[in-house]
Amino acid sequence: MLHPSYKELIEIINNEQDMDEIQMVASRYSIVLATSQRARQLISGAKPLVNTRSKKALSVAVEELYKGKVNILSS
Repeated sequence: MLHPSYKELIEIINNEQDMDEIQMVASRYSIVLATSQRARQLISGAKPLVNTRSKKALSVAVEELYKGKVNILSS
């Protein structure tokens, strides 16, 4: 089981939005896209924004989203 869960990530990301704004993340697909894009950035040499024991790029990307260190921009 993943921790945090998709549901937790969606709630945390949407709670950071203003009440007037539409939800930034509405599905698991949005979370997968955001984390995979950030993981690719980490693999390419970007510095991690959180301290974590994991060395896997995807785990670091999920942790960054969970802690609010990475913002998701709508297109």
